[in-house]
Amino acid sequence: MKIAKRVFLFVTVNILIIATLSVIMSVFGIQPYLTEKGINYSSLILLCAVWGFGGAFLSLALSRKMAKWMMGVKVINANEPDQNLNQLVHRVHSLARKSGIEVMPEVGIYESPEINAFATGPTKNRSLVAVSTGLLAKMDHDETEGVLAHEVAHIANGDMVTMTLVQGVVNAFVMFLARIIANVAAQFVDEDKRTMVQFGIVIALEVVLGMLGMIVVSAFSRHREYRADEGGANLSSPNQMIAALEKLKRNYHLEDSTENGQPALATMKISGKAGGFLKLFSTHPDLDDRIARLQQQPSRSSRRFAKNRSSLPVFS
Repeated sequence: MKIAKRVFLFVTVNILIIATLSVIMSVFGIQPYLTEKGINYSSLILLCAVWGFGGAFLSLALSRKMAKWMMGVKVINANEPDQNLNQLVHRVHSLARKSGIEVMPEVGIYESPEINAFATGPTKNRSLVAVSTGLLAKMDHDETEGVLAHEVAHIANGDMVTMTLVQGVVNAFVMFLARIIANVAAQFVDEDKRTMVQFGIVIALEVVLGMLGMIVVSAFSRHREYRADEGGANLSSPNQMIAALEKLKRNYHLEDSTENGQPALATMKISGKAGGFLKLFSTHPDLDDRIARLQQQPSRSSRRFAKNRSSLPVFS
């Protein structure tokens, strides 16, 4: 039932995104990029920009609601009578104020035996930090503090917007290159078969180029994870950040964990310890690497995070 609900929500949201982008295309009068004279590059660029960036940013705009619906996240009221949950909200807000966030993130909890936490939301001031019941049950105070600090650092660093921009650029380039290459290749077949061949080549190239684009996105993601570790060490302490990562290392194996067969959202716990070529697609660095960096450069991490905070753009 839970899996069916997630699939239904995922399909529904994507249909709404496609419908919204189609309306935008119509409103702005973006014409088909293929004409009798060949490719209309202005129309093609607009097409790729709308679908590439539009899909990514619409997904970002809905990210908090999607997390609540798909993960069953229950937002904790600031006046929650349960002292443990009330303290959780207080700790997240304390870390958020320390990081310079002006509007406090929503804090939520969801049922899962996994040690898991994630941050999401369209801007710094419209964000959500959610933790699993498994994390609260299995981690002590210092380990939990490290996890919360890591997630707040993601928000303070503007990682959700940054990764959306990166994904949008990759999406647009994939669409553009696939159609340019397909148009050139289609010139070598009979005219009556050209449209079908071109369509098939576009689909195939979008799959191949999309996979290559995932390598770029994953590389950016790993870099942002290192920065969030450094920010987490500054907001809590290097020892608390290291303790959190070591607990994750003790509790999870090489493969990414799943809940009921469904991949978890962006989270602290993914080890990223894939081997060979697959390592290029890992969104999180190896836990051993993350721990080693914090052990070797705790003071440098603090200085860098403080410097980056002062230069970050403010999103409202």
